Amino acid sequence: MLDLEREEITTGSIPRVLAVLAAPLLVQNLVQVLQQVADTLWLGRHSLEGVAAVGLTFPLMGVLAAVSVGAGVGTQVLVSQRVGADEDDRARRATGNGILVGFLAGGLAGLAVAAFAPEIVGVFGADELVTRYAAAYLGVAALVFPLLSASEALESSFIGWGDTRAALYINAVAVAVNVVADPFLIFGWWLFPELGVPGAALATGVGYGVGLLFGLGIAVRGRDGFVLSRDVVAFELEDCREIVDIGWPTAGQYLSSQSARVGMVWLVAIVGGAAGLAAYTIGARVAAIAFVPAIGLQQAAQSMVGQNLGAELPGRARRTTWVGVAIAGSALSLVGAVQWAVPGTLSVLFVPDASPEEVELAAAYLRILAYGYWAIGATYLLQGGFNGARRTRTSLVATLLQYWIVRLPIALAGAYLLELGVVGIFWGVTVSNVVAALGLGAYYWYETETGMNARAAETAAAEAAD
Repeated sequence: MLDLEREEITTGSIPRVLAVLAAPLLVQNLVQVLQQVADTLWLGRHSLEGVAAVGLTFPLMGVLAAVSVGAGVGTQVLVSQRVGADEDDRARRATGNGILVGFLAGGLAGLAVAAFAPEIVGVFGADELVTRYAAAYLGVAALVFPLLSASEALESSFIGWGDTRAALYINAVAVAVNVVADPFLIFGWWLFPELGVPGAALATGVGYGVGLLFGLGIAVRGRDGFVLSRDVVAFELEDCREIVDIGWPTAGQYLSSQSARVGMVWLVAIVGGAAGLAAYTIGARVAAIAFVPAIGLQQAAQSMVGQNLGAELPGRARRTTWVGVAIAGSALSLVGAVQWAVPGTLSVLFVPDASPEEVELAAAYLRILAYGYWAIGATYLLQGGFNGARRTRTSLVATLLQYWIVRLPIALAGAYLLELGVVGIFWGVTVSNVVAALGLGAYYWYETETGMNARAAETAAAEAAD
């Protein structure tokens, strides 16, 4: 893995810096996929109902995840802008306050969900055993969620500093501990109690708790100039306010997309039945892996844009966004071309027991998705450009428009007005992705032409002066 000097973020080759920053984040996202696979494998050895129960809680865990995502992005942007302005002590102080915001916000959200876990899960109408397992899993996952949220804020601080490898190490430790702890807590191996399905949730909490301690150890010992010492770790209400102000639209953006996806699942189930739902699920699984490079590039771009604005280099921040758009769009176009060429093979690979009808429908969806992959990559990077300039509200509005104003209406029109059935819903996904990329790209060009980045740089400089 290539090394990156800190000053290269504001002076070096933009494509190279983006690639070096994004590479560990790409691996980190793949590690998280591994964690989900490992949890499913161990729970599959417990019972089919256990696997179904955890699947039932996915939308609810997505609601909780919005809190950690918001705290993480708020911390990353604030730290990156202060690092770019050579305000290292204030960047370190923002780290401590970001961890605090993540822990407290995660704690409040987790307690609320844990208190009503049985009632929340009962809404889905699953059978009694699955509902009982799901409520127990959700209750434990919600109680340990503050550790995940605090760890996310610490990882985001390292990313904002420009040290994405540290974030990878923290996450890798958390996932490794989680995977090892799973069988001990699920099945009661050795001296541990047999907790069943809730044991998987507790294993995740233990993993991220150990990861958080490991990350704090790195920060206290110091790495690439990032040191959390006693003189910079201090509560600052203004820091917490800024982190929340930057991060809450990102949390809202995540909630918006997750709730819209639930609506799409409901629509697909009504129009396409079991075969349509299976095809939509296969497409979602393939896409989740395909988007990993774009997510890593977005996180890298947010740090680069933030640091360059802090260093009063608005033009370079703008170029970073457009270079990222080109890289992400090109990379996902290649992924889309492969997916378009072998959709049936991918469908069988992800769901070996799928029926011929399900494989045929899934292949159609994968091909339709492939046409808009470039747009998804571009959208991630354009949102990163806005987020790095503290314009997270723009990303929120763009997501609301993409999912609720474009995707759902077009999906309905395709299914019923054009009488395309579930295929019309599939086209609604791709059309909304393309519309979002073109609209957000035009708006980013307009905003930067009229001084968005220059104003953001002036704000960062004024904050540094204060």
